[in-house]
Amino acid sequence: MAAAHNEVPITHMALPGSVDVELAELPEPSQVGDIDPTNEAEKVVKAFNEAIGGPSPDTVADLFCKNGYWRDHLMLSWAFRTVQTPAKIRGFLRECAESKDGFRLVKLTLDNSRSFRQPATSPIDEEGEVLVITAVLTTESKLGTGVGYIRLAQESGQWRIYTIYTSLRNLNGFPEDNFERRPDGRVNGRARDGKNWSDRRVAATNYTDGSDPRVLIIGAGQAGLTAAARLKMQKINALIIDKNERVGDNWRKRYHNLVLHDPVWYDHLPYLNFPPQWPIFTPKDKLAGWLESYATTMELNVWMNTRILSTSWDKANKRWDISVSRTRDDGSEEVRVFHPNHVIQATGQSGEKYQPCIPGAESFEGQRICHSSEFPGLSEEGHGKSAVVIGSCTSAHDIAHDFVEKGYEVTMVQKSSTTVVSTDALLDSMQGLFAEGGPPTEDADLVMNGMPTSLLKTMQVQASKKTRSYDKNLLEGLTRAGYKLDDGPRESGMMFKYFQRAGGYYIDSGTSQLIVDGKIKMAQSHQVAEILPHGVKFVDGSEVKADEIVFATGYQSMRTQTSQIFGDEIADQVPDVFGFNEEGEFRGLWQKTGHPGFWFHGGSLALCRYYSLLLALQIKGLEENLSSYNEI
Repeated sequence: MAAAHNEVPITHMALPGSVDVELAELPEPSQVGDIDPTNEAEKVVKAFNEAIGGPSPDTVADLFCKNGYWRDHLMLSWAFRTVQTPAKIRGFLRECAESKDGFRLVKLTLDNSRSFRQPATSPIDEEGEVLVITAVLTTESKLGTGVGYIRLAQESGQWRIYTIYTSLRNLNGFPEDNFERRPDGRVNGRARDGKNWSDRRVAATNYTDGSDPRVLIIGAGQAGLTAAARLKMQKINALIIDKNERVGDNWRKRYHNLVLHDPVWYDHLPYLNFPPQWPIFTPKDKLAGWLESYATTMELNVWMNTRILSTSWDKANKRWDISVSRTRDDGSEEVRVFHPNHVIQATGQSGEKYQPCIPGAESFEGQRICHSSEFPGLSEEGHGKSAVVIGSCTSAHDIAHDFVEKGYEVTMVQKSSTTVVSTDALLDSMQGLFAEGGPPTEDADLVMNGMPTSLLKTMQVQASKKTRSYDKNLLEGLTRAGYKLDDGPRESGMMFKYFQRAGGYYIDSGTSQLIVDGKIKMAQSHQVAEILPHGVKFVDGSEVKADEIVFATGYQSMRTQTSQIFGDEIADQVPDVFGFNEEGEFRGLWQKTGHPGFWFHGGSLALCRYYSLLLALQIKGLEENLSSYNEI
């Protein structure tokens, strides 16, 4: 890290190489007239099935609009792909058909199983001139079954496919262990071996028979737990290890006043929704308790107080050799060597903390100087004291708010502009999808993820205009207070700030008004030049007194933890994580990484819920030899 202060940004861009996805080109305006969405969808699906089942399956590309998209998650290949235009779709289908696995989509069927899934018409532009027909699909391929989502648009007077999403959900012959396949449960203490359910769970969790988990998951947060839950339903033995004392400590140990900024309907975990009395915005300790209970309820194998001693990849046997040390409840140490086929790094979407090297930090004589990840919260009043928070996004706001409530004089230092949206505006924009009385989570997920990223970004441009109008007075007040605002990448708002940058936004839950009211002062200087014994000096020569300094400056890439755990040789083989590739698919997470048996899993609760299934299916495909190559 560069030591020269004028070369170190306050806000770290942790996602080098992430593509700023283009906005989608919308179809032409629809012709006026009565539309029977079911009839039109049935006609297109029939034509699709005739083409895909014919001698030249790639002719299905002729059914697409000139700017049409096909987004596929594992139905056609062991990859996440988005291709646009009939020519590229035709090439994609030929590529899949000629692959070693010989994937082939067999059939689409309209899914009318519940009211939300009925074909319907709706506008996708602000003016309401571009109508599309939407329909939910069931999908079948040689490999398995899945779901789909289709949008039809008029082009030259005909209904054509504007977007289609196809996604694997089940592998043929390997259904999930749930519902009609749930365990019987009558095995109890009268069994021949005398062991009841509790005895068996203890033995399974401790691997007392000397067996190995087929998957070792590093990290017991939402990523590790969702991956383990999905793998369990695929009958794949997985063990989660974590250095913390309790499941949920990754949230429990964060700063005192942290509350999730995503609403509850967006945050459900696989197989187990939050109960109906759960608050809309979850306090961090409440979430920690829920994660702990989730691990117990889902019967996940978890070793806490566990450190990794060494790792190596056994190329000959295509497995890992991983030595771990666990501290038992009685304080004794247990060292085990496991030989899993797969490792999932679920250590958090971000890597190590990013804290710029600023001259004078070692001479600071105040009460505390730390990174936001180390800030425990305040337990005592601080009247007459001063605090400087370096950074201007979510953690910076929450921590600054904590200081204000304890009586501190607070200054926030902002380097880069920030996207701000209030929780009320956010909830208003989500009405109808992730909301009370909205569709089931699986349907809402399908709509959200059934869009190519460029169309989702276009929709977010429209949503962002509405939230800015909703927040007009608040945003004007922030501007007057000297807070620098932006509208996100290509004016797409907060969501794509998160997707493309993994930061740079704040969902306001009250702190913005403290800035507007002057209770949190904004540093007009854009760069910290030096840490003084009792304050901060900026590049323009101005100074601010500080008894406490907190760097809310974000985190480095997830690969920094890969390097720490597995060494640089492994870290150099795996890709950057998060952000988008050229096709608008997420990079690195939930898919092949370039090193056999190594996977990344992370992100928000919603992303972990959705993509954990796709990750588990890829691992299941390898374990059952459904893939022709060992390095998916």
